[in-house]
Amino acid sequence: MNAALLVILFFLVLCIWLGLQARKGKEMNMEQWSVGGRGFGSLLMFFLLAGEMFTTYTFLGASGGAYRAGMPPALYAFNCFYFVIAYWLLPPVWKYAKENKVLSQSDFYEKKYNSQALGILVAIISVVAVIPYLVMQLKGLGIIVSEASYGSISPHVAIVVGVIAVTIYVTVSGMHGAAWTAIIKDILILSVMVFMGFYFPFHYYGGIQPMFEAIDTAKSGFLLFPEQGLSISWFVSATIMTALAFYMFPHMMAGIFSAKSGKSLRINAGVMPIYQIIIVFSLIIGFSGVIQVPDLKGPDTDLALFKMAKLSFDPWFVGVIGAAGAMAALIPSSLVLTATSTILSKNIYKVWKPNTTDQQLAKLTKRLVPVIALVTLFFTFNGGDSILTLYLMSYSFMVQLFPALFFSLWKKNPVTVQGAFAGMIVGSIIVIYSTIAETSLATLFPSWPNVIKDLDIGLAVLIINIAVTLGVSAVTRKSAASVEDDADIINPA
Repeated sequence: MNAALLVILFFLVLCIWLGLQARKGKEMNMEQWSVGGRGFGSLLMFFLLAGEMFTTYTFLGASGGAYRAGMPPALYAFNCFYFVIAYWLLPPVWKYAKENKVLSQSDFYEKKYNSQALGILVAIISVVAVIPYLVMQLKGLGIIVSEASYGSISPHVAIVVGVIAVTIYVTVSGMHGAAWTAIIKDILILSVMVFMGFYFPFHYYGGIQPMFEAIDTAKSGFLLFPEQGLSISWFVSATIMTALAFYMFPHMMAGIFSAKSGKSLRINAGVMPIYQIIIVFSLIIGFSGVIQVPDLKGPDTDLALFKMAKLSFDPWFVGVIGAAGAMAALIPSSLVLTATSTILSKNIYKVWKPNTTDQQLAKLTKRLVPVIALVTLFFTFNGGDSILTLYLMSYSFMVQLFPALFFSLWKKNPVTVQGAFAGMIVGSIIVIYSTIAETSLATLFPSWPNVIKDLDIGLAVLIINIAVTLGVSAVTRKSAASVEDDADIINPA
């Protein structure tokens, strides 16, 4: 057993131990298990939300995107618009959730619109979108551990061991386990990324500016936005779309509901951009490999970080990097398992069996964790490209929930339950079709200017969703008002 694998195993055991310790002194009822008793202060919320936000993409996707395609995916990864949304949107969402004892994302919509059917629709959309997200985290985990252990452990074995670990502490400790393990993960990932982000450019190029100058000389135009395709128009629209979709994911909502106060969420929205420094250094790591490991093609481009690490460091430190990457997969995975099991039990099963007691519901929710983990394992090993297709749909799917939530926070909500239904369904159908058919605005309107053709189609679908939502709401509100007027005529007071 090599030194790298020993280091990875040490941190895995540490994660399990912390996750199990997190439940001590707490009665793990439904509220404690699913949203941490709504008692997480600003510091713990910082670690928890960072744990949700910075995943295997921080290791593989961001650095690989910079290595593969240069500046457009690099700047796309660095999206501070998330935190503008968070500052204004999350406190009122949290306030309503606390006042109405909301435990899941679907609960929020169900209670806001007084419709179990809408809650079920939101649950279906969320699960369809989040399972591929979880699959991709596990695939990233397998790649990271296999690479960091120098092939001593296969990706499949790494995934199975990781799933067992996260299932154990999520079943026992729920949201508390995710929060405690997020602390060690965030400290570790920040340390190794900042170190490598400085080390590689200074060691191989003499500094960050000389590195970019060398890249520009070797690959002219690599650091610029192209005039079409991944252009500035694409960048602006894609960052807006993903920022609006980000907090719609059920595990992000569960994290929000765990906060002690709306103020702690607002503080985090102000402080969290500092944490984006991890993404900056991840991008620098990817750029540093452009010349040093120039022959990576296809999926191997996502291994740029580990190729550089193996080229530069002793095995034990590669193991530390691998441990940080593994936890970057495990922490968001634990949050997804917690949120998904809560949705399935509370918003699907209890609708079917309304007489289920709170104690029975809590037991069922915990028992669903290993079931969801096994289903995810199946798709991880057998999903193939279809899962990748679904993953690409995830953000476009989740953003379809934004209009109904956003308008529900208005003093007078202009959206009816029928309008919310129609917008979500129409938006989801268009997303499915456009993804399967590989449709974009450029293929639909080839003669239009590039500034329009390059817009992210997910944002275009969102605009259609808003129009349908408000249009159907206006019609159904008039119909409801007409029925009430007729009733007043027939039965005058």
